[in-house]
Amino acid sequence: MHTTNTTRGNRALWTIQSLLAALFAFAGVMKLILPPAMLKGPVALPIDFLRFIGVCELLGAFGLILPVLLRVLPILTPIAASGLTVIMIGAVIVTILGGSVAGATVPLVVGLLACTVAYRRFALA
Repeated sequence: MHTTNTTRGNRALWTIQSLLAALFAFAGVMKLILPPAMLKGPVALPIDFLRFIGVCELLGAFGLILPVLLRVLPILTPIAASGLTVIMIGAVIVTILGGSVAGATVPLVVGLLACTVAYRRFALA
Protein backbone atom coordinates (compact mmCIF):
# COMPACT_ATOMS: atom_id res chain seq x y z
CA MET A 1 0.00 0.00 0.00
CA HIS A 2 1.33 3.42 -0.96
CA THR A 3 0.67 6.44 1.25
CA THR A 4 0.18 9.83 -0.29
CA ASN A 5 2.21 12.90 0.59
CA THR A 6 -0.90 14.40 2.21
CA THR A 7 -1.25 11.43 4.55
CA ARG A 8 2.46 11.54 5.44
CA GLY A 9 2.28 15.29 5.94
CA ASN A 10 -0.75 14.93 8.21
CA ARG A 11 1.02 12.24 10.25
CA ALA A 12 4.10 14.43 10.56
CA LEU A 13 1.95 17.37 11.63
CA TRP A 14 0.18 15.25 14.26
CA THR A 15 3.54 13.97 15.50
CA ILE A 16 4.88 17.51 15.87
CA GLN A 17 1.69 18.64 17.58
CA SER A 18 1.78 15.71 20.00
CA LEU A 19 5.43 16.27 20.92
CA LEU A 20 4.87 20.00 21.38
CA ALA A 21 1.76 19.35 23.48
CA ALA A 22 3.72 17.00 25.76
CA LEU A 23 6.60 19.48 26.04
CA PHE A 24 4.36 22.47 26.82
CA ALA A 25 2.18 20.49 29.22
CA PHE A 26 5.28 19.43 31.15
CA ALA A 27 6.77 22.94 31.15
CA GLY A 28 3.47 24.50 32.17
CA VAL A 29 2.88 22.09 35.04
CA MET A 30 6.43 22.60 36.30
CA LYS A 31 5.95 26.38 36.32
CA LEU A 32 2.77 25.89 38.34
CA ILE A 33 3.97 23.39 40.95
CA LEU A 34 7.64 24.18 41.56
CA PRO A 35 8.50 26.56 44.40
CA PRO A 36 9.61 30.06 43.34
CA ALA A 37 13.24 29.41 44.31
CA MET A 38 13.47 26.61 41.72
CA LEU A 39 12.07 28.82 38.94
CA LYS A 40 14.76 31.46 39.17
CA GLY A 41 16.86 31.80 36.04
CA PRO A 42 19.64 34.07 34.84
CA VAL A 43 17.08 36.83 34.23
CA ALA A 44 14.86 37.68 37.20
CA LEU A 45 11.19 37.40 36.25
CA PRO A 46 8.29 37.89 38.68
CA ILE A 47 6.86 34.62 39.99
CA ASP A 48 3.33 35.67 39.03
CA PHE A 49 4.49 36.19 35.44
CA LEU A 50 6.12 32.74 35.39
CA ARG A 51 2.91 31.18 36.76
CA PHE A 52 0.93 33.01 34.06
CA ILE A 53 3.27 31.64 31.39
CA GLY A 54 2.76 28.17 32.91
CA VAL A 55 -1.02 28.48 32.59
CA CYS A 56 -0.63 29.69 28.99
CA GLU A 57 1.67 26.76 28.16
CA LEU A 58 -0.74 24.26 29.70
CA LEU A 59 -3.74 25.71 27.88
CA GLY A 60 -1.68 25.86 24.68
CA ALA A 61 -0.83 22.17 25.04
CA PHE A 62 -4.53 21.31 25.19
CA GLY A 63 -5.21 23.70 22.32
CA LEU A 64 -2.68 21.96 20.08
CA ILE A 65 -4.56 18.67 20.26
CA LEU A 66 -8.16 18.84 21.43
CA PRO A 67 -9.88 21.19 18.93
CA VAL A 68 -8.67 19.28 15.86
CA LEU A 69 -9.00 15.87 17.50
CA LEU A 70 -12.56 16.51 18.70
CA ARG A 71 -13.45 18.55 15.60
CA VAL A 72 -14.84 21.31 17.79
CA LEU A 73 -13.66 24.78 16.75
CA PRO A 74 -10.53 23.47 14.99
CA ILE A 75 -9.46 27.06 14.31
CA LEU A 76 -8.35 27.13 17.97
CA THR A 77 -5.42 24.81 17.20
CA PRO A 78 -3.50 27.26 14.96
CA ILE A 79 -4.40 30.06 17.38
CA ALA A 80 -2.90 28.04 20.24
CA ALA A 81 0.19 27.28 18.16
CA SER A 82 0.54 30.99 17.36
CA GLY A 83 0.35 31.89 21.05
CA LEU A 84 2.98 29.29 21.89
CA THR A 85 5.17 30.72 19.14
CA VAL A 86 4.96 34.13 20.83
CA ILE A 87 5.93 32.54 24.16
CA MET A 88 8.96 30.94 22.50
CA ILE A 89 10.01 34.25 20.96
CA GLY A 90 10.03 35.63 24.49
CA ALA A 91 11.99 32.59 25.70
CA VAL A 92 14.64 33.15 23.01
CA ILE A 93 14.98 36.81 23.99
CA VAL A 94 15.18 36.06 27.73
CA THR A 95 17.74 33.29 27.13
CA ILE A 96 19.94 35.61 25.08
CA LEU A 97 19.61 38.40 27.67
CA GLY A 98 20.67 35.85 30.27
CA GLY A 99 23.94 35.42 28.38
CA SER A 100 23.37 32.11 26.62
CA VAL A 101 23.14 32.60 22.88
CA ALA A 102 23.74 28.89 22.28
CA GLY A 103 21.05 28.03 24.82
CA ALA A 104 18.55 30.03 22.78
CA THR A 105 18.59 27.38 20.05
CA VAL A 106 16.21 25.10 21.98
CA PRO A 107 13.38 27.63 22.35
CA LEU A 108 14.11 28.79 18.80
CA VAL A 109 13.57 25.29 17.38
CA VAL A 110 10.47 24.75 19.53
CA GLY A 111 9.14 28.11 18.36
CA LEU A 112 9.77 27.25 14.72
CA LEU A 113 7.91 23.96 15.16
CA ALA A 114 4.98 25.75 16.81
CA CYS A 115 5.00 28.28 13.96
CA THR A 116 4.92 25.42 11.45
CA VAL A 117 1.89 23.91 13.18
CA ALA A 118 0.16 27.30 13.17
CA TYR A 119 0.87 27.84 9.47
CA ARG A 120 -0.18 24.34 8.40
CA ARG A 121 -3.33 24.28 10.56
CA PHE A 122 -4.41 27.75 9.41
CA ALA A 123 -4.06 26.46 5.83
CA LEU A 124 -6.27 23.45 6.66
CA ALA A 125 -8.89 25.43 8.62
